[in-house]
Amino acid sequence: MVRLAIEQLLKKNQKSKYWLCKKMNITSRNLNRIIRGDTSSISFKYIEKFCMYLNCTPGELIQLTDSYESTS
Repeated sequence: MVRLAIEQLLKKNQKSKYWLCKKMNITSRNLNRIIRGDTSSISFKYIEKFCMYLNCTPGELIQLTDSYESTS
């Protein structure tokens, strides 16, 4: 399963979900859906913005997990 390491990167950069929502102009509900993996797709525009604001590369942002179970 593909997951985005948003929470880990926020922690590394000492930033909050609220800060990221404001920067990206998205709702906290949508950000949480992306973090939980409740979305079936994400646009390159958002991947680019996540990388820009979280100071990371797409390779650091996108993780491949072994199972489809929720991992926190």
